[in-house]
Amino acid sequence: MKTKLAYLEKRIGYIFKDKNLLIQALTHRSFAYENQEKNKGDNEVLEFLGDSVLGFILADFLCLRFPDLSEGELSKIKSTAGSTSSLSYFARKIRLDKIILLGKGENRSGGRKKNTILAGSFEALVAALYLDGGIETARKFVNKLLESLFKKIHLKKYLINNYKSALQEHFQRDNLPAPVYKVLTSEGPDHKKCFTVEVFFKNKPLAKAKGYSVKTAEQKAAQKALKNLLGKKIKAFTSDTFLLKKQS
Repeated sequence: MKTKLAYLEKRIGYIFKDKNLLIQALTHRSFAYENQEKNKGDNEVLEFLGDSVLGFILADFLCLRFPDLSEGELSKIKSTAGSTSSLSYFARKIRLDKIILLGKGENRSGGRKKNTILAGSFEALVAALYLDGGIETARKFVNKLLESLFKKIHLKKYLINNYKSALQEHFQRDNLPAPVYKVLTSEGPDHKKCFTVEVFFKNKPLAKAKGYSVKTAEQKAAQKALKNLLGKKIKAFTSDTFLLKKQS
């Protein structure tokens, strides 16, 4: 375990004074449950704290980086950067998926690939950095990842949105009813169900897609519907968000 901790510390550029705090941040509840006699707890409280710390750092970064954007635009970008999809991307970037402590059952069922687990572990790590080194330590770590996410994006030229919200806004602009999503099928074992979702407008099918959660399948269906409606105008940003060039 010491080798793995040292590897992670090298990846994040910070040496923890309290190694137990780092271990707690890496401990999923499934591991804590299976090792109650050896373990002092899981990372859920740190995840809760990390969500708030991360929210502050995100808001501060975006206000300084994009001072000309409106509150609405900043909110959408913040939602994107702090989404499960983005946080799990950050977690993989620092190899957190290789180091987190999972119970045997969760590990067998593909827990290291689950975005929710990776995003939660990332939030817990941010909280651990904050508690061990202060807000500037946490900010330095997060801002480096944010810079890598936004370095190629000129947000003065693009609008950013998630697919479901954008599809709804597309119809609401003309005072039309919102699209409706229906789960068509649910297949596979409980730990690895695959859902097929179809999106309709006025009972007319627009697109359908599959995903390992209803939310993911809905976003993918909305993505397909938007591509059919807007063509090449949209550019994928994350798995559930896109960029649309602003009209001049």
